[in-house]
Amino acid sequence: MNLFKDILRGVVIGIANAIPGVSGGTMMVSMGIYDKLIYSVTHLFQQPVKSIKTLLPYFVGMAIGIVGLAFAIVAMFEHIPFQTCMLFIGLILGGVPILTGHLKGTKLGVSHGLVFLVLFGSIILLQIFGGHGADVALTLTPVSLIKLVVVGVIAAATMVIPGVSGSMMLMTMGYYYPVIGSVKNLITALVAFDIPQVIHICLVLIPFGIGVIVGIFAVAKLIEMLMEKYEALTYSGIMGLVVASPVVILMSVSLAGMTVLDGVTGVITFIIGIVIALCLGKE
Repeated sequence: MNLFKDILRGVVIGIANAIPGVSGGTMMVSMGIYDKLIYSVTHLFQQPVKSIKTLLPYFVGMAIGIVGLAFAIVAMFEHIPFQTCMLFIGLILGGVPILTGHLKGTKLGVSHGLVFLVLFGSIILLQIFGGHGADVALTLTPVSLIKLVVVGVIAAATMVIPGVSGSMMLMTMGYYYPVIGSVKNLITALVAFDIPQVIHICLVLIPFGIGVIVGIFAVAKLIEMLMEKYEALTYSGIMGLVVASPVVILMSVSLAGMTVLDGVTGVITFIIGIVIALCLGKE
């Protein structure tokens, strides 16, 4: 049962990472698995069997979420954007009690409030001034491949940090649609057994994948160090990032022309999101 729940949690994280404006890191926090995943990543070489056993179900779920269900979620954002946004907001807020549990018994002071406000405000400002860069062409030139490694590092860092959307960051740099398009083309080529095309796409995506792996390890180690030395301050900052996420998600959707039916169905999907978060947040 736990294995199945871990795969479902991975699906949610994968979908969140694939959708611009939604943070996979926030989903990890909301489901109460952030600490466990960070620990498993940073101790992968010291405790390989235990770490792989922990991470594998989540990676399987993330692959399912990114490759499969993310396409359905994209369609939902296009046709019922408000309801879909409310679903993710429910998923986020449903996990807040788990996050506040880390601050129980801690005497909170001005420094904790400042960290919360600074990180809350930074996410809002990033959404306002982030923009959308022109899409780049993915080629096999040395410069392009080096850029892909760097972009992979940045994307992974923002995927791990709660409240920051890795997909939105890719979109800002102009790499979101080219990378997503390459993944779709890879699947098409595999189905058609077009080996030359598969090799070509892999040569483009592998540098990006290397960057993602480096970024995940680097940021996970940094966050682990912060949790060890400044646990209450770190969780105060994470709380600011998480609470800002629903605001950012609503900023990404137009509320003009919304009907009463939209409002009612939005409340329903919000409740569904909370229920899912509460269920997946239980061990």
